[in-house]
Amino acid sequence: MDRKKLVILTGPTAVGKTRLSVKLAKEIGGEIISADSMQVYRHMDIGSAKITKEEMEGIPHYLVDILDPKENFNVFLFQKLAKKAMEQIYENGHIPILVGGTGFYIQSVLYDIDFEENEGDSAYRKELEALSAEKGAAYLHDMLKKVDARSAEQIHENNVKRVIRALEYYHQTGTPISGHNDTERAKESPYDFCYFVLNDRRELLYERIEKRVDQMLSDGLVKEVQKLKETGCSMEHISMQGLGYKEILGYLDGQYDLERAVYLIKRDTRHFAKRQLTWFNRERDVIFINKEAFDRQDEKILAYMKECMKNRNI
Repeated sequence: MDRKKLVILTGPTAVGKTRLSVKLAKEIGGEIISADSMQVYRHMDIGSAKITKEEMEGIPHYLVDILDPKENFNVFLFQKLAKKAMEQIYENGHIPILVGGTGFYIQSVLYDIDFEENEGDSAYRKELEALSAEKGAAYLHDMLKKVDARSAEQIHENNVKRVIRALEYYHQTGTPISGHNDTERAKESPYDFCYFVLNDRRELLYERIEKRVDQMLSDGLVKEVQKLKETGCSMEHISMQGLGYKEILGYLDGQYDLERAVYLIKRDTRHFAKRQLTWFNRERDVIFINKEAFDRQDEKILAYMKECMKNRNI
């Protein structure tokens, strides 16, 4: 039986994925699924560099503007919604194009990863939650270090939910969740796919990040965060921990001045871009597209992408 086709277009933040993805969709009869942890939220347009209706140019986009900022979004939910969107796209006779910079989200769909999200032992979970409340996130993270050092390295101590999940998994199975995840990631993809990673010279990428942040501020980022704050959004919400939002929220809460907030956004976005590239470099079966090699011309890049797809029967 023929495997279903899937195209992925990813790369570091501000590299130019959005514009290229729309052109690609037009060329190959594709529809786009956003693999972005922030564009999923309504009312968070400026800080997430969300694609506009005009920029979509009539191409259907999925997983954009579907959640309230107070709702939680994670890899389990992304995988579920992305699969549903893919079914619809296949039904429409088109090719799904996963576009965005969240590597873990892409991986979850591409290799159909089973994250073992089950109910688990609620008594043990409550015990861990109580420990976290009483002794703090660092205490729980230290517990994880003792039983699964690799997971502890990968999960930030403030991400209490994931720390608890990893401890629960160890409690239930006696084996580290990092081992389970390794097995899942080694799986073959059920799709015929092309996994493109768009990249550019680092100094140009950093320059684009600086300009983008300046543009966000002149477009009204502070006002956008202020409105979210007025509706009750705070650091407790996953949405407000996104780049650009948490720093402006810190400014609005009087932790530092606006100049410091802008400095932090630019610095942390550069660090984020670097981490994204580290992730993509570790991935299997990726096709790196260095924009410089194509004179930064979308038409040349598209021709190359189509050639790669043809070679892989997509």
